[in-house]
Amino acid sequence: MSSDDSTPPNNSGNSDSHGLPFNKLGRDRSQVLRLVWFFVLAGTGLTVDLWSKNAVFDALGYPAGTTEFYLTGWVKFRLFTSINEGALWGMGQGKVWLFASLSVVVILAVLYWIVLKGRSGGWWLTTTLALVSAGTLGNLYDRVGLHDCIHPLRNTIWYGVRDFLDFKFGGPEYSFSYEYPIFNVADMMLVTGAIMLVVHSFMVGAEPQSEAIADGTASAAETPNAASGDSTAMPK
Repeated sequence: MSSDDSTPPNNSGNSDSHGLPFNKLGRDRSQVLRLVWFFVLAGTGLTVDLWSKNAVFDALGYPAGTTEFYLTGWVKFRLFTSINEGALWGMGQGKVWLFASLSVVVILAVLYWIVLKGRSGGWWLTTTLALVSAGTLGNLYDRVGLHDCIHPLRNTIWYGVRDFLDFKFGGPEYSFSYEYPIFNVADMMLVTGAIMLVVHSFMVGAEPQSEAIADGTASAAETPNAASGDSTAMPK
């Protein structure tokens, strides 16, 4: 007589008490943690940007409020208040509402991708999108005039981005001289996020090749076993 065949099959997949696979629970938990990290980092970056702008502009006034140079060698640095009606590095002057509209599109796209689609990717991409979002929101805040800065000539709200970090390189005493466009903390986060996004594109491009090599290695390792798996027979 054969043994009782009513014993339930042994499922090799791990699951919790509710029958949910552990790997799915791990993915869900990781997604929630990345989502929390996104909002914490974006919120912190936005807070630091707005605080630094308010502190410097309140202390020095605007425009052209300045400090002494903190660095005086080949690299010179000071605080110098300026309001930029264009984009990063002063490009596109006078098109503040165009850049404000583009900023809204960027924020909506990131939120749709992160929150609604749940595709935050890995920690690298989540950090990248958080920095881009913080920088975009910080400059959007200024572009729509929420800083309440008044234009000295028009006597109306000055719709533009508050910049105050002023670096100069070289000078008359050197053979090289360059004045870097005045920028702010939001610009730093945007540039960092853009660089990280470029690096991420190379990382994503390398992943399929690595996976293909790994799959090929695994297939090669399984081939001898598959060939010999049915060759064993019971002795007569």
